[in-house]
Amino acid sequence: MSETPVPMSAAEIAQAVSNRKITALAATEAALARIAAHDKVLNAFTDVTADRARARASAVDAAIAAGQPVGPLAGVPFAVKNLFDVQGLPTRAGSKINRDLPPSPRDATLIERMEAAGAVLVGALNMGEYAYDFTGENVHDGPSRNPHDPARMTGGSSGGSGSAVGGALVPIALGSDTNGSIRVPSSFCGTFGLKPTYGRLSRARSYPFVASLDHLGPLARSVKDLALAYDAMQGPDADDPACIVQSVEPTVPLLANDIGGLRVAIAGGYFQQNLFPEAAEAVARVAKALGAARIVELPEAARARAAAYIITTTEGAALHLDRLRKRPNDFDPAVRDRLIAGAMIPAVYVDKAQKFRRWYRAKVMELFQSVDVILAPATPCTAPKIGQASFTLDGVELPVRANIGIHTQPISFIGLPVVAVPVPLEPLPIGVQIIAAPWREDGALRVAYALEQMGVAAAPAPRGL
Repeated sequence: MSETPVPMSAAEIAQAVSNRKITALAATEAALARIAAHDKVLNAFTDVTADRARARASAVDAAIAAGQPVGPLAGVPFAVKNLFDVQGLPTRAGSKINRDLPPSPRDATLIERMEAAGAVLVGALNMGEYAYDFTGENVHDGPSRNPHDPARMTGGSSGGSGSAVGGALVPIALGSDTNGSIRVPSSFCGTFGLKPTYGRLSRARSYPFVASLDHLGPLARSVKDLALAYDAMQGPDADDPACIVQSVEPTVPLLANDIGGLRVAIAGGYFQQNLFPEAAEAVARVAKALGAARIVELPEAARARAAAYIITTTEGAALHLDRLRKRPNDFDPAVRDRLIAGAMIPAVYVDKAQKFRRWYRAKVMELFQSVDVILAPATPCTAPKIGQASFTLDGVELPVRANIGIHTQPISFIGLPVVAVPVPLEPLPIGVQIIAAPWREDGALRVAYALEQMGVAAAPAPRGL
């Protein structure tokens, strides 16, 4: 298939709107037109908030006409995973049950902050049910589809976010990442994605999955756009008790800083196993470009993944227990069965998983005394076919859904910041994780920006539209 032309980046839109070369309303109408033209294929959106978007864009244009400041995202269209509260919509979280909820009275904090920076919300995005998914397949809304091959998965659970950005419907989308749900769609759909440090960005007025593992963050087609969104969303928020009380630490001004002084290592052992050749090739390309040769071992990474599973399924089951009792047939059967299994895990296993989590975090923190950034695969493969149930890793046939996140789970388990960068291999892109120490999103973003400038990382134009 031929490539679809890519519209302006968020940074370019904001500059053009601020300089009155285009209007925010024109940028919004262009995004709405792209959604109307291509979402029939991608199935990324579950709700398009066209009237709200036009009103917001007109307000941005009026502010510019009055000489008022409009923010660094002036007129930039964006969309959010449908677990974010959007005023006037029920927060469906990919489920059938939540559609019975009343409309949200207020936007999520991160939507408010994006719009305070001048951005324009154009809709809510498809996702795996209750965020318990790595595929992007939703039994209620249909699967979101990969913009480079619509027969393939987007990855999940932020599948609509990956599809909308990878397909250039919007330059920025917001998603959530519990065990890899920003990084996996970024890898499959060829976008940049940021999972910030746990507690860095507010989760207020978003539908939870696993409170001790949930992160919210942006996906974008460029590192600068990713950083613009991240900077706009920073800051403490009393409405999220896990959100740190820390001043905003802008990253956009630091992106072009030389990375020569950063110590870059490659994750070895566990992270060099269970890979298809394309995943190994992507990491090798990134490592070569950065001159990285040192190998570091994240201790007991396989055990960390197992512990993450236990915490995920037991916390998720506790959250949904009442719904499981009252409306079991309204769940995706695959999600329902995993949650029921989680409800039956003995408490002693959960206790052991949490104790191990503390030990593992301390050991990984020791690594960051001698390195600044660690490279690892984001997914073991490029996007599988929609409906594909299994693949073969290291000679063993394994279920796809459970093993797509094999390399992301040991990282989010202890809340580390990660930028997923897309490596544009043929015929499909695949992501590499740029992992940094807590609160050092700036370092991961600087490395991602350098890779983008070198042409090693890039969001490819969509081919499947």
